[in-house]
Amino acid sequence: MKALKVENINKYFYDPQKFQVLNDVSFEVEKGEFVSIIGKSGSGKSTMLYLLSTMDTVYDGKIHLNGELMTGKTQNQLAEYRNEHLGFVFQFHYLLPEFRLIDNVMLPALKLGKKPVEEIEDKAMKLLEMLDLKGREYKAASKISGGQQQRVAIARALINDPAVIMGDEPTGNLDSKNTKVVFDIFRSLAKEFGQTIIAVTHDDDFAANCDRIIELKDGKVISVN
Repeated sequence: MKALKVENINKYFYDPQKFQVLNDVSFEVEKGEFVSIIGKSGSGKSTMLYLLSTMDTVYDGKIHLNGELMTGKTQNQLAEYRNEHLGFVFQFHYLLPEFRLIDNVMLPALKLGKKPVEEIEDKAMKLLEMLDLKGREYKAASKISGGQQQRVAIARALINDPAVIMGDEPTGNLDSKNTKVVFDIFRSLAKEFGQTIIAVTHDDDFAANCDRIIELKDGKVISVN
């Protein structure tokens, strides 16, 4: 089963005038692949990720995640699916600064409400330890470095064992040292744990070290390597 299957996606913007931002885009991603989507500004890559995340439903074509058709689902169904099956890591970490690290990581699982609080807390502790944040679990998110905050965001993305992690410029705010740390974490998650990762990036070095690169230009896929 594919982690992601995109079929003949067309997307238009209408303000100030009709403009086709994605043009017959099709590609597939295997389970456990670490894939980057690249392209210059205006190529459609961020729009594509927004569609894949199920937050934009106005498009022609079909999107399957983990063998399940997303196209045509209601907003409530999609919100439920997102929380349970997708993890997100953005350029900015979007942590709650006054909350402790452990609280930030636990939030999506508490919202999902499918496991006891003790089990969620135990999982969050293990994720923070795996991401080299042991001993900082009860610090406020505002009291740690930017690189550490992005690692907390990765732990939060993993708490519900998502089918796919989607990254929107996940290293865009980081220096070269922390960029390498975050890349190595993603690489390890894909290789050792079979985690599927799809990341939009401007960073050529980041992209070059992924399993595959999907390149967009003027709303079209021009290469899949």
